[in-house]
Amino acid sequence: MEKKDFINKTLSVLGFTELNKMQLSSIDEFARDNDYILLSATGSGKTLAFLLPLCEKLNEEKLKDSESKKGALIIAPARELALQIQSVMTSLKSGLTSVCCYGGNDISKERLQLANLPDIIIATPGRLLDHMENSDLDTSRIEYLILDEFDKSLEFGFTEEMEKIISKLSGLKKTVLTSATQAIDVPEYLKLNNCQTIDFIKETQNKGAISINKVCSPVADKLQSLYELICTIGEGQKIVFCNYRESVERIASFLKKKNVEVVAFHGGLEQIIREKSIAKFRNHSVEVLVSTDLAARGLDIDDINHIIHYHIPAEEETYVHRNGRTARMNKTGNSYLILGPEEYMPSYISEDVPFFKIPEELPAPTKSKWATLYIGKGKKDKISKGDIVGFFIKQGGLKGDDLGAIEIKDQHSFVAVSRKEEDRLLKNLKGLKMKNMKVLIEKAR
Repeated sequence: MEKKDFINKTLSVLGFTELNKMQLSSIDEFARDNDYILLSATGSGKTLAFLLPLCEKLNEEKLKDSESKKGALIIAPARELALQIQSVMTSLKSGLTSVCCYGGNDISKERLQLANLPDIIIATPGRLLDHMENSDLDTSRIEYLILDEFDKSLEFGFTEEMEKIISKLSGLKKTVLTSATQAIDVPEYLKLNNCQTIDFIKETQNKGAISINKVCSPVADKLQSLYELICTIGEGQKIVFCNYRESVERIASFLKKKNVEVVAFHGGLEQIIREKSIAKFRNHSVEVLVSTDLAARGLDIDDINHIIHYHIPAEEETYVHRNGRTARMNKTGNSYLILGPEEYMPSYISEDVPFFKIPEELPAPTKSKWATLYIGKGKKDKISKGDIVGFFIKQGGLKGDDLGAIEIKDQHSFVAVSRKEEDRLLKNLKGLKMKNMKVLIEKAR
């Protein structure tokens, strides 16, 4: 299949009419013999920019040699990003096989999948190194290496793991690094070949309008000020950014006691808890996500109305990435910096930032019309969105307007339903089978 035919077919599958300039440039650069670095803002389509030419190249080589077992490796710094890449990979319907490996997943199942020599391996550094050191994969067959959000892999403390991984990849033909920031230092152990840089940072940066505000807390413990701010700004999705995992837990616990619908998100949580948190926030079952900077990049979440800096980031780059979660696609958004009595505006913010006034009488925290249900079946059970819609409407008696977003994972699914219909729906579905299978359906707590 020629390049143009492959691209056109894939775009048709995805429902796209065209690619952006950054994606087209990446496709052209992938076709050349050199390595390259792709710089582009979060949410600009970098995943498609490297997956399209990678899949095209692997399919092209399979046409030349149907027995070829050559493959590619994509390394992502976090589980959520790895799963997101896998999701995009699946949507391409490229005919290639892939496996996603990450901490918290069943390692024995990953070993079985790796034994079948998948065309593309998507993995986080720690889990990938585990497989390599246990000889679960043949590293000599890896010819293409994609290091997605490479700077974050180093920032998250994977320097040693990355160096060990690279040292085991002896047959590389091409290496591609991606980043959402220009502050990327390429270590010597990568040994890049005639490396070129494609810089689309400025062209892909958020063009939406962000209103910056500061909130003054009268005491060093800023919890009450955060609560009052959340009540004051009312409806809309809010991310509260903290510098520490312990702070995330403490803040989320405090807000729950104040009857705020909130979920916590950080790297120390079990995978299923992280998935529930993101699903509930993404489908608007909750309006407040308290997180470390893990949520600043790599997550596919749109329509964020408010960014709240509970802790002021030490570096401007972190501040920019946090704010980049809002005002996307030319929309507007708001950013708030909560300052304690001994805190000052960071030096990297030069403009005069206005005070955000908290009223004396606070409205109650807003409540979402949606609730999230957990279904103990997923892609591995051949469950589709159509199956869930039909089951909830026909067997559960749910009206179409009372059914929200559906996310199907490998082993389970999350479904948003109208909160007022949640208990009745669970009662109607109790004991019933979906696709002739017994299925656990419960509130996603």
